[in-house]
Parts: sequence; structure tokens; C-alpha cells
Amino acid sequence: MLKDFADYLTFNLFRLTPGSRSGEALDFFIYDTIKIFLLLVTIIFVVAVIRASFPPERTKRILSHRREYLGNGLAALLGIVTPFCSCSAVPLFIGFVESGVPLGVTFSFLISSPMVNEVALIMLWGLFGWRIALIYIGTGLLVAIIAGIAIGRLKMERYVQDYVWEMQVGNGEIGNQTFREKLVYARTYTGELLRKIWPYVVIGVGIGGFIHGYAPADFLLQYAGRTNPLAVPLAVLIGVPLYANAAGVIPIVHALMEKGMAVGTVLAFMMAVTALSFPEAVILKNVLKTRLLVTFFAIVAAAIVMVGYLFNAIL
Repeated sequence: MLKDFADYLTFNLFRLTPGSRSGEALDFFIYDTIKIFLLLVTIIFVVAVIRASFPPERTKRILSHRREYLGNGLAALLGIVTPFCSCSAVPLFIGFVESGVPLGVTFSFLISSPMVNEVALIMLWGLFGWRIALIYIGTGLLVAIIAGIAIGRLKMERYVQDYVWEMQVGNGEIGNQTFREKLVYARTYTGELLRKIWPYVVIGVGIGGFIHGYAPADFLLQYAGRTNPLAVPLAVLIGVPLYANAAGVIPIVHALMEKGMAVGTVLAFMMAVTALSFPEAVILKNVLKTRLLVTFFAIVAAAIVMVGYLFNAIL
């Protein structure tokens, strides 16, 4: 039904020629934009209702009183319901460190939050189907857990800036809300989040539509196809300097896959863009000393590269 509506707007209302580059690009843009926003509104609202029962102070206490490895898994799962970009996750990361959550656990959250969340799940499911969505979510959680455990076992607490340990964070707790209050919160939260991310969605889908209609398939296959053994690390290197959230990068990923780029290479690119970025490094430099910052980026990048190669081998 949505596809028919997009086709009508593109080829009847705007009178573009079916099969033309401009027609295919606009049709892609209209269809994916409508589909993504419908999914976002529905799922974000439901997740917000659930999140209203888990205020930040409560989650910090839960993570602080668990064994470290279990904490890594819980922190990574927490990232699913906290749709932060890599930069906006840093303040909560600082709060976790200050409250006594083990360092490796905090990094599991810092990795998972921008890379694995309901926005990513919704958009991946809508564009690629449930199989790719679950594969991405599962491996994203695995990267967050393994990388967090690795950093935790290195015992690098001394490379956190001293002032972080001295910060005082309030112990206030949001009171219990009625179900009606949770619905009001969810409606407000959904509206606020959509206002923040809609430009990224539109821009991302627009870029994806341009790639879908105009990018030469031969170029992408030549440099990022399965026959190029360095395609995965190259995709990660390209992704790290970029800065986008899942809403902005997934439509681009969709277009790249349709042009023939290998699945593992595309997912590695997406993970690098969402979980690692130069702006994030700049912010974290005020929290972490250089050795820990470099270690964090190196471990996560290596894990993403391995995931990319794994998917290229099995898919």
C-alpha cells in the first residue's frame, strides 16, 4: 500500500518516468521516509512507556551491584532502550563511572547505546527484514559486551581523568508514575525525539535515495565487493570520521546494499559510524586520558572488523 502511494506520487503526480534515475531516487525517498516514520512513532512510544519504569539512578544502582561480566551484558542491553548518539551517551557514561560502576561495564553501555537501540532495530527491520535486524542487534550487543570485558580486564581506571572520580551526582529518584502518567511521558518523549532526529532521517533517506538512483553500481562493487579482502577495514576507516546516528545512516546503508556492497562490509560501516566518531573522541578526551581513549577505539574497531568479515563469510 505504501509502495503504491509512493509510486503514485512519483510517477503520476510528479510525472517522472518509471525506471529513470530521478524517478527511482524520488520513489525510494518517499516510500522509505513514510515507512520509517510510521515505524518510529509506533515503537518509540512503546519503548518510552517501558523506559518510564527505569529512571537513571535505578539503572546505575543495578549495574553497580552486579558482578562485572553480568554488568557488561546488562549495560549493553540498557543501550537498546537509550537511543543516544555516540556523543550524547557520554554524560551518562560519566555518571556510571562516578557512581562506581566498573569501567568495562560503562564502556559496554557507551558502545551499545548509539549502535544498538530501538531506532536502529525499527529501521533495520523495515528496510532489511527481521533476519538482518536481529543479526545486527545480536552482534552489536556482542561487540559491546566483548569490548567492555576486554577494557575491564586491562584495569585502566588510572587513565580516567581525576576530576571524573570527584564529581558528585545527585541521588534523587523519579517517583513511581501511574500508567496514565507513563503514557503522557511516552507521548512527550516520542514527540521530542522525533523533533531531534527527523532531519537526520530525511537527510539520510535523501542520500540513500540519491545513491539508489544515481550511484554507479560498478564503482561500489569494485571497491567494496566481496572480492576485495580489505573492504571491511576500509569501510570502518571511512565510517569513523563520519558522525551520524542510526536514523541518518541506515537509509544510506540500505542503498549501498542494493548496489551490491557485501552485507558484512555495510554493517561494519554502520557500526563504525554510529559507535565511533571524531566528535565523540573530542568529548571523551576531556574524560579519558589518551591511552584509554586509543585503547577504546582500537578494541571496538577491531571487533567491528571481525564482525564484518564474519558476516561476509556466512551471508
